Amino acid sequence: MRKAVNGVAVIIISIMVLFCGYRVYVDKNFAIETVVISIGDQGESVRAIQQRLKDYGYYTGVVDGIYGQGTYEAVRNFQLNNGLTADGIAGDRTISALGLVLGGDRRNISDSDIEIIARAIYGEGRGEPYEGQVAIGAVIINRLESPDFPDTVSGVVYQKGAFDAVRDGQINLTPNETAYQAALDAINGWDPTGGALYYWNPTTATSPWIFTVPVTARIGRHVFGVK
Repeated sequence: MRKAVNGVAVIIISIMVLFCGYRVYVDKNFAIETVVISIGDQGESVRAIQQRLKDYGYYTGVVDGIYGQGTYEAVRNFQLNNGLTADGIAGDRTISALGLVLGGDRRNISDSDIEIIARAIYGEGRGEPYEGQVAIGAVIINRLESPDFPDTVSGVVYQKGAFDAVRDGQINLTPNETAYQAALDAINGWDPTGGALYYWNPTTATSPWIFTVPVTARIGRHVFGVK
């Protein structure tokens, strides 16, 4: 009887070992990607991938937001050189290796949100140094994460009186590549402002209150601050 019990125990333990091993194998090799971007996809996420691959010397085509054969090959070559599965598909691991944070990230930034931020940057800051354009995007992200402002990108940008570009209609201008890249850099965590929630041009600002805001940075024609 003891032998039979021992035999059953051995079988159970063997099954458990096999099962645990199978789980590790699944977790390691077949983990579900929460973000998967591949041939045929279009949008600002694709544009961000193309721009980063271009920056790294893998992509030589036009940054047009269309995931075509050229983007596929650039992604695949990047994967080959960085120890990733070379399938030409931009999943979580590839996007992370590129240093990007795209759809489904901690801030839940969608392609339409990126578009709004890029339009705000272009309307408010075209002609400013690149760092200054990223800084405008950073203020939008900082407001998004502050309990004192709306909790959506559209709510932040279109809040009454928040941005001159909304009031004078420049928010409707088509952004250039620089504005899109500045938006993505801000989304990905670059904040040249030191956590600012406000910015203003000291030569044109008319509100006495804004000059009471402690300054955190001066970039181009803009002053940034938080209160």
